[in-house]
Amino acid sequence: MAAARSYRTENIRNVVVLGHGGSGKTTLIDAVCFASGTSRRKGNVGDGTALTMTTPEEKAHGMSLELTVAHAVHDGTKINFLDTPGYMDFMGDAAAAARVADTALVTVGAASGVEVGTEMVWALCEQRRLPRMIFVSMMDKAHADFEQVLNDVKEKLAPGAVPVQIPIGARDDFRGVVDLLTGKAFVFKPGTATGECEEGAIPDDVADAVENWSTELMETLATTDEELLDRYLEGEEIPLDELVGALSGAMADGEVVPVLCGAAEQSFGVNELARKLVELVPHPGKAGEVEAAGSNGEGVNLRTSDEEQVSALVFKTSAEPHVGELSLFRVYSGMIVNGSELRNGNRNATERINHLAIPQAKERVEVEALHAGDIGVVAKLKATRTNDTLSGAGSPVTLDGVEFPSPDISVAVRGAARADEDKLGEALGRLHDEDPTFVAEFNPELRQTIARGLGELHFMVQFERMKRKYGVSVETETPRIAYRETITAPAEGQGRFKKQTGGRGQFGDCWIRLKPRPRGEGYEFVSSIKGGVIPTKYVPSVNRGIREAAEKGVVAGYPVVDFEAECYDGSYHSVDSSDIAFKVAGSYAFRNVAEKARPALLEPIVEVKVTAPDEYVGDIMGDLNGRSARVMGMDPLGGTTVIRAQVAEAELHKYASSLRSITQGRGHHRRKLLGYDLVPQVRVARIVAEAEERD
Repeated sequence: MAAARSYRTENIRNVVVLGHGGSGKTTLIDAVCFASGTSRRKGNVGDGTALTMTTPEEKAHGMSLELTVAHAVHDGTKINFLDTPGYMDFMGDAAAAARVADTALVTVGAASGVEVGTEMVWALCEQRRLPRMIFVSMMDKAHADFEQVLNDVKEKLAPGAVPVQIPIGARDDFRGVVDLLTGKAFVFKPGTATGECEEGAIPDDVADAVENWSTELMETLATTDEELLDRYLEGEEIPLDELVGALSGAMADGEVVPVLCGAAEQSFGVNELARKLVELVPHPGKAGEVEAAGSNGEGVNLRTSDEEQVSALVFKTSAEPHVGELSLFRVYSGMIVNGSELRNGNRNATERINHLAIPQAKERVEVEALHAGDIGVVAKLKATRTNDTLSGAGSPVTLDGVEFPSPDISVAVRGAARADEDKLGEALGRLHDEDPTFVAEFNPELRQTIARGLGELHFMVQFERMKRKYGVSVETETPRIAYRETITAPAEGQGRFKKQTGGRGQFGDCWIRLKPRPRGEGYEFVSSIKGGVIPTKYVPSVNRGIREAAEKGVVAGYPVVDFEAECYDGSYHSVDSSDIAFKVAGSYAFRNVAEKARPALLEPIVEVKVTAPDEYVGDIMGDLNGRSARVMGMDPLGGTTVIRAQVAEAELHKYASSLRSITQGRGHHRRKLLGYDLVPQVRVARIVAEAEERD
């Protein structure tokens, strides 16, 4: 492994590698790092030995499941690669990596083309306004077709995509690439593990393609700059360094998306990719000033420079047995020196930075300092968590954190055994610290621990981690529904409590009217007592009795909502009346009257937004209709459609799996609680029976 040293800002590139699951991200990073000498051996995704596959869960599932950082060194420049999962269930880690990267390298399979995961990560890049490059991977596989993939990219992702390399051959005959900027051909040596190649003449079978694509590349670059365009039209030969600068600038501005290609399993094209990353990707200092908030809340602009005050964002927290908690962070300004003290303004805590290191997948290589723009890792910080900012103690600042996707798929969990149940709460909290898109809490109303995440695979992997790391096994079940009850007609009646047991007794007597209120208006208490028939001091006790009784309704024991209770008459005893007596009387009155007020069950109604390619809209609509959904509208969105519907929460169990099945993994949905509505009468008896069985 290359000797550990600190790299200055201008010699750092931060690249997030994104793409659909199985598009070759992890294999590519492994190959580039091995070829550059920063990794000891060339691994393989299939057997779980790839550099950035660091956990038993990743090896068991044969895929990347969490954000991992590794680095390569090319021509004196350190390239920080942020490897990301390609499945939507783990989009939280992709969002975290995109937050701290300066450029995205999007992998697209040469045989599969643009897939739903590609479109998802492209939208993430758009949101972050990240410059992008595309790497057409697996050019050596059956059915690989560079031009078809390029057309797919132009149509679905980026009209401004333009090759800066084209392949020599494809599939079994893939043997090299032509660099369109230099006009040089690089033919790979068979059997090479480090991507060795020979520079040679452009083969005759690609000469026409090279001429056509070179012309398109030159015209594309020329149109990004008027002076360059004039010189090009006059037939002037543009020097290579100017072409590289123009392409880098156009990429940074989002005008051009450079396209490269290779076959990482054979290490074909990985050195050429590293060279282009160094040439084209802006170093952190070119990203402009960093916006932060000072201790007084006012905005602060920081330069990405060693001379600036320190600011660093923790974007990933993980914990491993025998290692402790690890915090991955990016230095946005200033220089962090090993042993220094930094301030965590989010938690009002001071942290000492000991054993400062740069990450190389699961290994940590200690360094004396990290320059502005670099990515580091430190172990065993006391209070710091994901999205916290570390800064100079004298002038603490706060950086904008990662915008994680909302976890809105739910499952109920319980310990598989009593010992598991005792440790469940702590283990769930630790998992949340590592992955903010996984949230769990005990719901006292449902009497279940409800975990929320991004999908069923997300849950499966989290529970596997929990067993491995914390020795806690869980069983899952369907979350109960938080039903409500209401009344649908006015009614009135009496509640009377009288108790004589010798000595002072208890006496309370009240008459109340119940009236329904509009949905969502909640509960209101009205006192119409006149003439002191109930002393003023006892009226609030009637209210408390009604409220407590309403918590356990009269249909199936669910809280009663959206009603008005008016206390209009009653009587009292000068000796035996008390607060407790009128509270009991109020509860009796509520139960007596609610049963006459046509009580009804309410269920939570959820707004669902389904996003899927246009060709699946008919099947999705049919499925939603089968769930008694009310479709509120459809919004076309360039080849995809967003369907807005309102549907009962009870109808959405395992909807994520159904949607993926219908759309072959290309659809996804988000949901939001809207309110409550009446349960159809045909389902009331079943809900009541389930409540009675549970009690």
